[in-house]
Amino acid sequence: MTQIVWLRRDLRLADNPALYHAAKTGPVIAVYVLDDESPKHHAYGGASRWWLHHSLASLAESLEAKGSKLILRRGEAVEALTRLAEETRATTIHANCHYEPWWLNAERKLAKSLDLQLHHGNYLMPPGSITTGTGGQYKIYTPFSRAVRAEFPPRDELPAPEKLESPASWPASDDLASWKLLPTKPDWSGGMREFWEVGEEAAHKRLTAWEADVDDYDDMRNLPSIDKVSRLSPHLHFGEISPIQIWHALKDRQSKGWETYESELIWRDYSQNAILQFPAYATQNYRADFDRFPWRDPATDEAAARDLKAWQQGRTGYPIVDAGMRQLWQTGWMHNRVRMITASFLIKHLLIDWREGEKWFWDTLCDADYASNATNWQWTAGTGVDSNMFSRIMAPLSQSEKFDAARYIRTYVPELKGLEQPYIHDPEEFGRRPAGYPRKIVSHRFARERALAALKTIKQS
Repeated sequence: MTQIVWLRRDLRLADNPALYHAAKTGPVIAVYVLDDESPKHHAYGGASRWWLHHSLASLAESLEAKGSKLILRRGEAVEALTRLAEETRATTIHANCHYEPWWLNAERKLAKSLDLQLHHGNYLMPPGSITTGTGGQYKIYTPFSRAVRAEFPPRDELPAPEKLESPASWPASDDLASWKLLPTKPDWSGGMREFWEVGEEAAHKRLTAWEADVDDYDDMRNLPSIDKVSRLSPHLHFGEISPIQIWHALKDRQSKGWETYESELIWRDYSQNAILQFPAYATQNYRADFDRFPWRDPATDEAAARDLKAWQQGRTGYPIVDAGMRQLWQTGWMHNRVRMITASFLIKHLLIDWREGEKWFWDTLCDADYASNATNWQWTAGTGVDSNMFSRIMAPLSQSEKFDAARYIRTYVPELKGLEQPYIHDPEEFGRRPAGYPRKIVSHRFARERALAALKTIKQS
């Protein structure tokens, strides 16, 4: 009997439980459905669509090498899969579990009419499976992390099927180019093409390179000019590689670097547990008192709108912030330390709601992940279930100097490439600001005092 494999963020052959178990049962039809309806305002943004195009093209080649095909359909996922099952007379659909609220809804709906076999494939431990002593879900990362490590090792990784049995006939498939996932007018993706290789093979190539650097991760991860980070996040997001594969590749490392990187993989699991408990985490404050916070609203405040645009374009007058935002636009990615600095700047220096940042990152990050994006923004804003205190306000100028960001700034802010240290971190203060580089849109002292005053209003009300 023909088995349908419903692919989403699991675009790989190896360590793909849904594909592995379907292939052992009978002929396989692997399908990807481009569903822009179910996620609503969290349909894929521009950078993610660029990555998705190339990832699907790579997966299609890999399936063809196994004597199979990738079927592409577009529309509401449950409707598209139900039609496909009717066309092929398949009664069983295999899929790896996904935890975004729209996918949980789709899985429940699909299971009412078809035999939906769900597998755990995208996380170290199945989200929801790590519970407290009383059987509840963890809300705080540190005890969650300890509990996860107490359950290690995670499951063994699964091999890719040696061959995939084909159905008697293949159903119709959309042409990938017809989805128009790639930008054309204008084509803004040149920097992304230069920065990334996409697909399962590229993910493992990146992992091999990362093995040489992981031991230095704890010491080097905060230095954007050195960039000793894995850059595996988009590959993980689209499931071109699984965290299980990464863990087994690195598990024998005896270094602080590996321990710290392992913590980042566990944080990824933690984020999924957060959205399981709070499905609207990307759109609602966890801490209700922040619903009264006096954010500057770009929709009604022209000055706030100008500031938001300056932040998006990397024209704030703060070199480390501008370098990060321009790296994001150019490559679809940003160094993690700089993500924290740019996010803090939007929230606390500009006093603009974290959800504006979440929306911008969702559109511009290749690794835009519903759970991780929301968890990280709420952590920075102090609004989350486990988060930094709002009153801890990053000083971007001192952060830039502390983490030696000079070369990073020169790379992404060419107006400042002729400046040496310490001038490059704060050219306006030193009287070295080039004519083409903007003045600071807000002073650090004023911004800090304004943010703390705003915080007092919700504590007093």
